[in-house]
Formats: sequence, C-alpha cells, structure tokens
Amino acid sequence: MARFGYTLMTEQAGPKELVRHAVRAEEVGFDFEVMSDHYSPWLTEQGHAPYAWSVLGAVAHATERVGLMTYVTCPTVRYHPAVVAQKAATIQILADGRFTLGLGSGESLNEHVVGEGWPSIDTRQDMLQEAVSIIRALLAGDLVSWKGEYFDVQSARIWDLPENPVPLALAMSGDKSVERFGPMADDLIAVQPDSDLVHQWKHVHGRAYGLAPAGRTIGQIPISWDPDRDTAIARAHQQFRWFGGGWSVNSELPTPASFSGATQFVRKEDVAESIPCGPDLDVIVEAVKAYTDAGFTDVALVQIGGDTQDRFFDEAAKPLLEALHVELG
Repeated sequence: MARFGYTLMTEQAGPKELVRHAVRAEEVGFDFEVMSDHYSPWLTEQGHAPYAWSVLGAVAHATERVGLMTYVTCPTVRYHPAVVAQKAATIQILADGRFTLGLGSGESLNEHVVGEGWPSIDTRQDMLQEAVSIIRALLAGDLVSWKGEYFDVQSARIWDLPENPVPLALAMSGDKSVERFGPMADDLIAVQPDSDLVHQWKHVHGRAYGLAPAGRTIGQIPISWDPDRDTAIARAHQQFRWFGGGWSVNSELPTPASFSGATQFVRKEDVAESIPCGPDLDVIVEAVKAYTDAGFTDVALVQIGGDTQDRFFDEAAKPLLEALHVELG
C-alpha cells in the first residue's frame, strides 16, 4: 500500500514553524515526513534555511507516529561522514526507530559555503560511495579507523547506538548511479517517476550488505494548493521556478542569486505545466499517480509557500489524503 508524506521544507519556514507543521502533518494523517538539509534557500523569496538536524531533534520529540527522514543530506563536504553517522544514530534514538537517513551527492548551493570548492560529479559520487561505507561501519557499532582517498577516520565509535538500525536511503537518477549505489542502499530516493529506474533498483538493491529485498522507493512532488488557481500559480512561480532546471543544473549553481538569474525567463505558464496548482485535488492525485504507477512505494508532497501551510492543513490535507488513499493506496 502506498504511503504519502509531507515535506518539512527548511527553505520556506523557520525552525519553530517547521516543528509546528510537523505536528499538524501527523495530526491530519500523513504517513511520514521528510526534511531538506540546506544551508541556503534556492531563491531569496523563500527566505529560510535553519539547521535541519536541530529541527529534526525537536520534531522527533514533538511527534509520535510519522516516519522521519532527511531528503537529503550530503555527507561529503559540509559534513564529515563520521559526524553524519553520529547525528543519524542520535535522531534514531530520539525518534524511537522512525528515522531514515537520506543521502545524496549534494548541491553547490549548500556545500560550497565551507570553502572547500565544489568537486566534479564523478568526484562527488566517489566521495559519496566512500562516505556511505564509513557511515555503515559506524552505525554497525564498529570501532572505525579509515584512511581513504577522501576521508580519514581515527578510532571513531558511536557510543549511543539505537536499538533499531538506521536505514540508508540513497538518491539515484540514472542507470550508472543505480548500479553504483543501489547495492549500498536500503531504500531508493528519486525525484522523477521513472519506472525503469525502479525496476533496475529492485535487481541490485542492497547486494553489498545482504539487505532484505523489500526496500522503499521514495519520491517527492511539489504542489501549490490554493483556493484560487492564479494565486497558486503566482506563488509557485515566485518560489519554485528553480525546480525545472533539472539536477545537472541545480547541483552546480552556488547561490540564490545564481538561481534567480538562471530562472529569470521562466514564465508562470511554464511552472503551471510542471507543478499542480490550484484547488483541484484530482489534479494533484493524478500527478502523484505517475509515481505510484512507476512503482514508488512512498511519495512526499511539498506544499509551496511557508505561509500557506496552516490553510493547507485546515482545508485541503485531509480530503487530499483520503483521495490519494482511495485512488492510489
């Protein structure tokens, strides 16, 4: 049965608001919650970027039922993988086993800030592969010393390990990344409803660690719900026009100003063609259906606009979830 999630988007709300949104999302019936891990918003208009891991700790205590997940953390430049492993173990304890560590190769927007440069895509994927090996060893409770091509670890051990192991979900986008990272992952993360990707993932899933075959496939889709469609389109254009650039572009731009310049010619109608906008819940259900038809087990929704969340919860979330479960569950 498909599961439907809510995105705690750190780029469009402050830390206290995100915790409050997490509680509301659980109350209205979302199955899980994912959180972005950013140092900067994509666009200045979004206006926020609190530290995701502090917020996750608060969310873990403020909620009881929903699954929690980073979507996604880059464990290679801004964070050392040994520190990521410790953070993940701590959140898993606070969440009583509800946490999944989502990992990816990152974006310049968030990683360049520590002054270490931004590697090529091939190097980033090499770094991610090495980081995952370190994280898995530490989360297994090993005393780890590691001298690799990119990372050194000296006599590291996680002293507070959760009873429930932390699942690792890895972001993948094509044949090469699935072949490389599928064997290392418990779960698949992807942002396109690609059935071929899911099919390939199922054949290579978890081989490197002898993982069980029933891994989750987790997608995400932005929506701009509003009683007025024109308002919804205008808001999506203002805050989410960056989305259409594709990951090969989005991973390379370093600042919100760069994204603003790169998207200055994106029209409102362009955004409305790619993002469900307005009050029609059937349109949203149809967009989500593309993911479930492709074999995704979990789909997280991003409601665009930090100041729209309360009205979304009050007026749209419950009937939308009911429609999703009836049509796609």
